[in-house]
This record gives sequence, structure tokens and C-alpha cells, in this order.
Amino acid sequence: MSYKTILVHSDAGLHWPARLDLAVRLARQHDAHLLGLHASSSAALSGLMLSGLDPVLAESLARLRTEQAAQAQASFNKAVSAAGINNAEWRLGGDDAVATVLTNARYVDLLILGQRDPAETDGGDSDFAEQVVLAAGRPVLMLPYAGRFASIGKQALVAWDASREAARAISDALPLLRQADNVKLITINPKSDRHGELPGADVGLYLARHGVRIEVVSDCCDHIGIGNELLSRAADFGSDLIVMGAYGHARLKELVMGGATRTILDSMTVPVLLSH
Repeated sequence: MSYKTILVHSDAGLHWPARLDLAVRLARQHDAHLLGLHASSSAALSGLMLSGLDPVLAESLARLRTEQAAQAQASFNKAVSAAGINNAEWRLGGDDAVATVLTNARYVDLLILGQRDPAETDGGDSDFAEQVVLAAGRPVLMLPYAGRFASIGKQALVAWDASREAARAISDALPLLRQADNVKLITINPKSDRHGELPGADVGLYLARHGVRIEVVSDCCDHIGIGNELLSRAADFGSDLIVMGAYGHARLKELVMGGATRTILDSMTVPVLLSH
């Protein structure tokens, strides 16, 4: 079992090279088809919005968007060529970045997105990643905007709460977990009615049957919140990947994310694979 089609999201941000580097490494590792999709959130400055601007300014912004897309494509082509990846393609999205990514997500095994950098204000959707995570129907590997990651998935931390989302995340992450040197599955404040007498034992056995080197640990948290506890334990364990279910729903055109999910999306320190 492996990922055979991987989509990496490209935009006009400063962190695109880090995502591209990760995507190329994973594509080689899994012998996967790599799809580079340019759908910049700054594409919000198009169509109706550009039509209301001064013509000279509108033309300048449109030219900038075209140049940014061309630069991203050039870096993609260079990276896949240098890595010896023959099975790759590039697509240029439309004005709606979320819709573009969701449409293409239907036909891939894994999406690679970047955490939103609060220092980058491009006028796009501030909840772009959240919308994709909740609606893609595919696992999303989110890369933090800060830091460089020499390895991803060698030391994995799996968050388990016996929910549908957590079970989905574990199944979606199996191609990575099977190649990990060590996987720690953590239950936080487990309840016997959901986890059984030995919290995490059943899912630990499930992973072991798939050849995952698994260790089950239990933890208690009553003051810093589950999301912060996960990040703290990831640091303690030297984890380079967190696997977890994503919780959230739309309410009156506003996305309401679960507490732990929101904390991780805002404060992640290592790459996170999320499934909804």
C-alpha cells in the first residue's frame, strides 16, 4: 500500500519551495505521480475585483500573477527533473483557490498544503487550509510555515480518541506509518466506554498487523488543552509527524473547528497529517 498520486499545492507564498521539496521526496519514496497545482489565494485579486481597479494597476496585478505562476512552474519542473521523476504534471488553477484544489483532490491519494503564515497577507481566504481539510475527502499533509524538516514520518505520533476521524486518519497514514522507524500512538484522557479496558490496545494491534512498529502510550491532560498536549508530547518524543483526525463543521458560513484541531492548525511545530 502506497500513495500513487500526490498533489502539492503551489501559491505565491514564500514557503512553496519547502512544500515542493517534501512532495518530491514523497513522490520518489512511493513511486507516485506528482501533480503540482498552482492555485494562489492571491487569485482573489482577479475577475470582478480587478475590474473595479484602475486599468493600469489591474494590468500590473494580472501580470504579477502570471509571472508568479510561471516561476512556480519553473521551480516545479526543475525539481522533478533533478529528482529523476518522470511521472509528473503541472496544472494552473482558476480564481477560486479552494474550489480548484477540491476539484483536483478527488483524484489523488494525498494532498500537501502549507500552514498559513500570519506574516503573509495576500487578500486570500484566511481559512483556506481548513476548508480543504474538511471538504477534500482525502488526507492532507500540512507543512508548518516555520522550520525545515530533513525527515518526515520516521518518528510518528498518532493521536487516538476512538473516533471515526481518528480511524480514518490512521488508515490514510498507513503508507507513511509502515515506513516509520517508530510510531507512538497516544490516548489522552481515555474513557473506558470508548477505548476499552486497555486504551489503544485494539488499534495498536491493528497497526502491528500492518507491519507498523507501534508503541501505545496513555496520557492525562487537564490544563493546557489536548492540542497543546499533543505538541508537547511530539517534542518530548522527537516526533517528525503527527497523525490525527480533523474535527469541524460549517455554521452560518463560518467554519467551526474542534479545539484540538484549531490548536494544531494554528501552532503546529512538525508536519501534520489530517483526515476528516
